[in-house]
Amino acid sequence: MFKKSIKAYEDAKIVIPGGVDSPVRAFGGVIGTPPFITKGKGSYLYDVDGNKYLDFVQSWGPLIFGHCDKDIEKAVIKTAKLGLSFGAPTELETELANEIVEMFPHIDKVRFVSSGTEAVMSAIRLARGVTGKNDIIKFEGCYHGHSDSLLVSAGSGMATFGAPSSPGVPSDLIKHTILSEYNNIEQLEKCFKESSDIACLIIEPIAGNMGLVPATQEFLKACRELCTKHGALLIFDEVMSGFRASLHGSYGSNNIQADIITFGKVIGAGMPVGAFASNDFIMGHLSPLGKVYQAGTLSGNPVAMAAGLVSLQKIKKDKELYTKLNEKAVMLTSGLQKVALKHNIPLQVDTRGSMFGFFFCEEVPANMKEVGKCDFKRFATFHHEMLKRGFYFACSQYEAGFICETMTKKEIKATIKAADVVMGML
Repeated sequence: MFKKSIKAYEDAKIVIPGGVDSPVRAFGGVIGTPPFITKGKGSYLYDVDGNKYLDFVQSWGPLIFGHCDKDIEKAVIKTAKLGLSFGAPTELETELANEIVEMFPHIDKVRFVSSGTEAVMSAIRLARGVTGKNDIIKFEGCYHGHSDSLLVSAGSGMATFGAPSSPGVPSDLIKHTILSEYNNIEQLEKCFKESSDIACLIIEPIAGNMGLVPATQEFLKACRELCTKHGALLIFDEVMSGFRASLHGSYGSNNIQADIITFGKVIGAGMPVGAFASNDFIMGHLSPLGKVYQAGTLSGNPVAMAAGLVSLQKIKKDKELYTKLNEKAVMLTSGLQKVALKHNIPLQVDTRGSMFGFFFCEEVPANMKEVGKCDFKRFATFHHEMLKRGFYFACSQYEAGFICETMTKKEIKATIKAADVVMGML
């Protein structure tokens, strides 16, 4: 069933470290070999062995309209024929920036980059430049990319491999990163008491890198109030949740205004892109207006801008899109929970718009420590058996899942039916 993928993986390991270009793809947190994908179409992936999978990963989030959406594909081909990259400004950048700014009352300007990691790294540099302070607060289990200061108790890929940090990260950088527990107000207050040099607090308001674990409204309110009180900037990392949880990202449900927002995933519709955004005053510190330097030859490249522009326009055009996506997410998660209960298996589920998550545990996790108590062996078996049956879930308990617009209720019912069989084996 996976014969060609096994061979492809062995070949890849000869010339690529671990055989993959992003660690979580190695399937280290689950059983088996990663399928090597040849194409995607709509809700499905196809591998080198000819296997077909209903895809609940959707390139880790950006493909709201599924693989090879005809409108996005048309825009990409049309733009690519005019040139892949110029290293010069294009009107597409302004058009996409306008689409984003229009959605958030507290955003005036956007700077495009080429990845979520780059967006976060730049946002933190900007926060330090604006405040003149050095320390940052991050939360255990929140993953903000692989830049040095943030690889301290990271979630997602780092957690999958059991590494709280990474060799190669200088201690001089780590000393400026203050760790706190997600959804723990008392600990957060202590962080601010212990340092008067805090430039910013960065958080995934809807964490998707320790599984789906949303921050509580009370906790986010405390984040906002403490940052304001102590002269620190609040950064919402919405690389995953931006235009996924709702048309307005997490703001659509919490109504809390961050000082800086980072975006990725959806605004490129699958192309390499990221962005950070803020008000006129903060963005005025960024070069060439101010002294905080940030640059990138491929930033705002026309192909990514064209893809993202069409994707956001399609999203905004369908007023019922997020309602429909969430209905499917709820249908899936409630169905999984129902069959788990049938087999006396504890399963906790949650959704936010088109995002979903499930944990094999007795109580809903509120932070990384509680996620760590889940049954990872059971998850690995579930993942492996579902993959064999043609259902492609994220290959780590630490990852959120995603619904795309092309998924049908019939396909979700088929998923639940297969899960019923698999749950009986766990």
